[in-house]
Amino acid sequence: MAARTENTVLVQAPMDLVWRMTNDVASWPELFSEYAAAEILEQGENRVRFRLTTHPDEAGRTWSWVSERHSDPASRTVRAERVETGPFEYMRIHWDYTEVDGGVRLRWVQDFAMKPAAPVDDAGMAERINRNTPVQQRRIKEIVERAAKGEG
Repeated sequence: MAARTENTVLVQAPMDLVWRMTNDVASWPELFSEYAAAEILEQGENRVRFRLTTHPDEAGRTWSWVSERHSDPASRTVRAERVETGPFEYMRIHWDYTEVDGGVRLRWVQDFAMKPAAPVDDAGMAERINRNTPVQQRRIKEIVERAAKGEG
């Protein structure tokens, strides 16, 4: 069994700014509230391999994994996959950016399956992702929109 989530946010800012800020993985600890660190391991043209580390959770545990992102500036899409899968059998993420109404619709689709020994099943992880992703997207929207207005 596998799961899929899809979450969207409209960012009222120019495409180039939204693209640049959200694809600057090194700045993700400022952009996302859940990440304490983002370490760039390898980088090439339109490709980055990186390690993310979370802030401690309510039990004091931090989580860390390696992912790789491939961006396509022409189509304004990004594909990512966890290299170190942790509790996931696999985790694939697709971001697409669409210009609409003077802003950018940013859509994240996550396809994944949990390992049998994971502390949560596919449905439970989908519920967590669908609860957290809108929080992160609202934060990104606010930060990018402030930058677009020259306030940050």
